[in-house]
Amino acid sequence: MSRIAKNPVVLPEKVEVTLNQTEISVKGPLGVLTQKLSSNVTVSKIENRLEFTAAHTSRQASAMSGTMRAIVANMVNGVSKGFEKKLLLVGVGYRAQAQGDKLNLTLGFSHPVVHQMPAGVKAETPTQTEILIKGTDRQKVGQVAAEIRHYRSPEPYKGKGVRYADEKIVLKETKKK
Repeated sequence: MSRIAKNPVVLPEKVEVTLNQTEISVKGPLGVLTQKLSSNVTVSKIENRLEFTAAHTSRQASAMSGTMRAIVANMVNGVSKGFEKKLLLVGVGYRAQAQGDKLNLTLGFSHPVVHQMPAGVKAETPTQTEILIKGTDRQKVGQVAAEIRHYRSPEPYKGKGVRYADEKIVLKETKKK
């Protein structure tokens, strides 16, 4: 059995979990998330915690039990606290501006870049060079951050581009004569 699946998921006070045969639904103060359950995993709710066990003795079932436990733990964390990613714009003239469900980026191209935010994910710009991406679904928040970073990823000589706040860029030395 997976080591991760051995740890139960403890449910906070304001979080409710609904179990079906095919899916699990987690409801909290920030929203509702649902996930399909794998046939290789059995989920049991005991008081205020969820326990995950492999339905078979196969390696696939053991791996899926740990995966499902991690996904549900992220769902519980998302509906209670939420997730956020911080991006920084480094470069002269690089700016960001949030307008509703769109993020306008000026990244040194001849045209502005407009990124449409998916449902459940919000973007905030505390300053022109900072972007905060917030949401309840960890996978969506990370995917949106990766898509925005992909527009102009940091280059290795000056470090200009869109980077994560905790990302370290190793700069290359320029060519000498």
